Amino acid sequence: GLAAGYPVILGGAALTRAYVEQDLHEIYDGEVRYARDAFEGLRLMDALIGIKRGAPGAQLPGLKQRRVRAAAVEIEELPETGHVRSEVATDVPVPAPPFWGTRVVKGIQLKEYASWLDEGALFKGQWGLKQARTGEGPTYEELLETEGRPRLRGLLDRLQTENLLEAAVVHGYFPCVSKDDDLILLDEAGNERTRFTFPRQRRGRRLCLADFFRPEESGETDVVGLQVVTVGSRIGEETARLFEADAYRDYLELHGLSVQLAEALAEYWHARVRTELGIAADDPRSLDGMLRTEYQGCRYSLGYPACPDLADRAKIAHLLRPQRIGVHLSEEFQLHPEQSTDALVVHHPEANYFNAGGRA
Repeated sequence: GLAAGYPVILGGAALTRAYVEQDLHEIYDGEVRYARDAFEGLRLMDALIGIKRGAPGAQLPGLKQRRVRAAAVEIEELPETGHVRSEVATDVPVPAPPFWGTRVVKGIQLKEYASWLDEGALFKGQWGLKQARTGEGPTYEELLETEGRPRLRGLLDRLQTENLLEAAVVHGYFPCVSKDDDLILLDEAGNERTRFTFPRQRRGRRLCLADFFRPEESGETDVVGLQVVTVGSRIGEETARLFEADAYRDYLELHGLSVQLAEALAEYWHARVRTELGIAADDPRSLDGMLRTEYQGCRYSLGYPACPDLADRAKIAHLLRPQRIGVHLSEEFQLHPEQSTDALVVHHPEANYFNAGGRA
């Protein structure tokens, strides 16, 4: 454990600033701060070192105060047992996939998926670009033109010339049916191959991922897409080299870009799957619309609220055999290389992102 008094910086998707800086701060004898991203973490480290060295004006930002919550509204909750299915339609047309089983695609060129890069997530989330709080200095848009986009172009050119990207996909289509909270994947003969059990909202719409597929009792069979994408291991080896060389800013920039490129590849491939399933006719024309998921179908990655059980990754790995594209699953159900993502692709027009812990 940590000796009392050591400063602690925490971050990550499962934490909030108020939880860290109020709840955890109260039970730890020392400074505790939340970092939204690695760049905020660097700024906090600089401040801590400045304080330690007695630099004039060095100080940590104030602790975040929690907003007072509005009075809770009483909502009827589901009992712990029993499967009350949501009102999601059970009669939408089932698309015909171009093949059953799995396929491997290698050698995907950067130009094919670079246009799917979410610049906002990269510049704001990964790279920490933002206007100064004082309102002085360049605006965010000016920072994009002078820093963000030129650095992005330079890094993409470098990735190309140094051949650091090895984009590849393994994907497949499987017949399936649903039963209560389970999605059951079938073999060609209609026998159970494997099943996923998903959490159901205990209030609100009572959604569950299984609801987006034909119920077993309908006598009909549905289709689910599975995919694993990776931009390869070389870019991870380069980020590791930068980290070992103490080139932290270069490391953070390249690492952030590599993560977003894997996400861009996943979005690009998801669009291809929608085309193959014949549900892409109403796709929005702009990237913004795409990133807001204004299209039919949804891509759910393991570990997110609708499908939180990371152990399900082993089922996807068993079906897709992603080692064929150099992706392996650790004992902790983490994908390696890190710049890889897996997903279930759902064609149902009502499929959306929801938190199984609460209301949609």
